[in-house]
Amino acid sequence: MILLRREGLDCSVSTAGRILRRLKERGVLQEPVSNHISARKRQWQRPYAVRKPRGYVAKEPGDIVEVDTLGVRPLPGVILKHFTARDIIPRLDVLKVHTRASSRTTSGFIDTLLERMPFPIKAIQVDGESEFQDAFEAECQRRGIKLFVLPPRSPKLNSHVERTQRTHTEEFYEVTDTSFDLPELNRALLKWEVVYDTVRPSQALGYLTPLEYLEQHWQNKRKEKAPPIT
Repeated sequence: MILLRREGLDCSVSTAGRILRRLKERGVLQEPVSNHISARKRQWQRPYAVRKPRGYVAKEPGDIVEVDTLGVRPLPGVILKHFTARDIIPRLDVLKVHTRASSRTTSGFIDTLLERMPFPIKAIQVDGESEFQDAFEAECQRRGIKLFVLPPRSPKLNSHVERTQRTHTEEFYEVTDTSFDLPELNRALLKWEVVYDTVRPSQALGYLTPLEYLEQHWQNKRKEKAPPIT
């Protein structure tokens, strides 16, 4: 409107809007073709992942497994990607490291997760990073695992796995004496996973190990299902 007034033309905003609409309807005025150069990136539509429903609460092992990646820089110019999956009920962790985090390597981590978790996985929760799209999302759908994706800039909603990433950094990566050759590192990481899940007590679990807590949980469930003694 400022430019029109500078040219000596005085009309209301609504009149200018009607003129533009009519020009578009007649094909005189056309929208420019997007060249996809924009400072603001469009949010990708997720074909399978959804926000976690408000009423969805984890009550049993496997109801929600949080998955996250961590950049490990052992040597100048070397970046590895550490994967952690944590079940939020027994706080049981599954760990693996890859040379990079792509949707394909991340989807392969699902195999590791299903092999090592001692119970079925009903839902996985991740942030919106690209490694948790494409092949990873398709693999969750193929296996019938619910996939919950966090809103942008909300790492606190994945607080269980975020917290344990710090523990694995401080208690494994910062003190390990293994080389950072990938096969050797993964063997050492698997040993640490066993220690973490079966030896190291957790304050959050009343100083039980994750495995002890899980066994206690299953024992209580069996008692609940047992018929009363008459």
